[in-house]
Amino acid sequence: MLIFPLTIFLSAFLLFQVQPMIAKMILPWFGGSAAVWITAMLFFQTALLGGYLYAHWSVRSLSHRSQAILQAMLLLASLLLLPITPLASWKPGGGEDPISGILGVLAASVGLPYFLLSTTSPLIQAWYSRKYRSVLPYRLFGLSNFASLLGLLAYPVLVEPFITLRLQSILWSTLYAVFVLLAATAAFASLRSSRERVHRTAAGETTEKVCGAIPGPLEQVLWMLLSTCSSALLLAVTNHLTQNVASIPFLWVLPLGLYLLSFTIIFDFEGLYHRRTFFWLALAALGAMSFGLVKWNSHTDIRLIIATYSGGLFVLCLFLHGELVRRKPPVGHLTTFYFMLSLGGAIGGLLVGIAAPKLLPGYFELPIALLAFIVLLLALLDYRTGRITVMTAWALAAGVTFAGWSYYDSYRSSSLATGRNFYGSLRVYKEDHGTDDEARALVHGTVDHGMQFTSPDRSREHITYYGPESGIALALTAVRRSPVRVAVIGLGAGSLASYSRPGDVFRFYEINPLVETFARRDFTYLSEARGKIEVVLGDGRLSLEREEGTAYDLIAVDAFSGDAIPAHLVTREAMQLYFRRLAPGGILVLHITNTHLDLEPVVAAAARDQRLHACLIKNLSDPLRRIYRSDWALLSKEPLRNPKITDAADNLLPRENVPVWTDDYSNLFRILKRRDAEGAD
Repeated sequence: MLIFPLTIFLSAFLLFQVQPMIAKMILPWFGGSAAVWITAMLFFQTALLGGYLYAHWSVRSLSHRSQAILQAMLLLASLLLLPITPLASWKPGGGEDPISGILGVLAASVGLPYFLLSTTSPLIQAWYSRKYRSVLPYRLFGLSNFASLLGLLAYPVLVEPFITLRLQSILWSTLYAVFVLLAATAAFASLRSSRERVHRTAAGETTEKVCGAIPGPLEQVLWMLLSTCSSALLLAVTNHLTQNVASIPFLWVLPLGLYLLSFTIIFDFEGLYHRRTFFWLALAALGAMSFGLVKWNSHTDIRLIIATYSGGLFVLCLFLHGELVRRKPPVGHLTTFYFMLSLGGAIGGLLVGIAAPKLLPGYFELPIALLAFIVLLLALLDYRTGRITVMTAWALAAGVTFAGWSYYDSYRSSSLATGRNFYGSLRVYKEDHGTDDEARALVHGTVDHGMQFTSPDRSREHITYYGPESGIALALTAVRRSPVRVAVIGLGAGSLASYSRPGDVFRFYEINPLVETFARRDFTYLSEARGKIEVVLGDGRLSLEREEGTAYDLIAVDAFSGDAIPAHLVTREAMQLYFRRLAPGGILVLHITNTHLDLEPVVAAAARDQRLHACLIKNLSDPLRRIYRSDWALLSKEPLRNPKITDAADNLLPRENVPVWTDDYSNLFRILKRRDAEGAD
């Protein structure tokens, strides 16, 4: 009996090990955006749907022997794709649709192995129920989700901190080969059963002897809707936490882990779900999450926000998955049940991952998902339970609707312009209306990406992170002996263009085309620049790699001011590239201001690895002048002897437990700040 649960456990573990691993491999190709994870989740949900559809078709249309032979052949064929490594030919050249690029590279790299892993749980459970007629297989679904949770949590704790991506690929591929052996053994072991309960009818359709009544279409649609709602809530909460609160990559894993845990608890301990109790818990969670939408902002304690939305997601998923357990069919229809669950998961992924960025101007999928949940709850409500219960549910529905509208109206009324695409949500807002200090700012999520005074007399002032005493300003002074060539990774509002002088060339590399649109339409830094301004769309590092023979006096990497950093811009290979593109005496400047991550030891390790001279220039905030606190690291091959730099510079402090990052290794856990530092709003 052990071969069946062991195969399911290993397949589920591998399923959720490969997700963060392959996402991290391709993350640098698409700018390090948190949306890469959401798009990858969409691919995995769709592949899971394909696997469940195949399992459903196989059980219903093929003999038991044909199922086993076909599955074994596909498993052996998938071994030819090992080890899993994305081909460099899939790297984007700039301007392509990132969603189709991500889906394509994932399909080519892990498509068939992931598909076959996805088929394992429903197929093995079907075979198990045939071989061991008295044992229900639904607990194997709980085991599958428990193994998935272990695989997901093991990656950031045990795998990523200690193992390079290359070795991760080899180890995963080795375990996959073991899985293939186990799965093939399970397939042929099930053929030896003397309790085969499937026979072929004259019409060629597969039927079950003791499968119970076939669930009706409405019941199957309800399975799908419950699954769709939980999937949409998962991705909506993930988006809300990583985009509107703090784009910390660890928050990608937390909601998914709680989502899987709810499946594990409900399906493995069915008696735990008491509908009335979880009904009231769900109402409380819904109320807390709706209250947060209306009342909380970027100044609210991040721990409270994370706890409320993560805990709320967990409770809502327990309710939804509890309702699924109450409605699960007899074992003869389990592949239909799992197919409808996976279909709902894929629909939720499509709504949040594809439809929302194209149709919604901001991150409004969370209030929409909460509203969908309360509508579903009202539809499931037993109106004989009492007037208080019914009135409370309808009152909360009105409250959720009001909270969603207030959230949308607050976002819309405070913004001069809004826009959204794969890379995130952008908006322009105005400060100090009716005063001489009126300014407008470009915001991505919760982070300012530049501000400009609206008065023509002050429009070229150096403010926010780019004040006259900032590290970037001092570095430009040090290299300015004649007209200079400057490369800047990250455009924002175009603030650094204000430092250009006649004869200078400032080339900005920006991966998000919407940022350039906003910078040219709503700000005048680019149009008023005194030097020549060029904007190159595409990932900065990939674009620099293609520019053979170009020499810059200064390269500024201004892509770390947010809370989700593109780690590929600070690796050993990136440093080597920057200094190949710098002219003799050139300076590399890294903007390492970050609320939650301490990038100083990472840069210090890179400088030591490349034998570079490095210093740190910290700029304190000055609200009256609109100057933000900022940290700039300056790196060069020769010592920087400019008096202004030497007077302001501090040493970069290395840390023994932070080795040099490479394209094959980086570890964000080791640079996570224990307490939130003071950050620029």
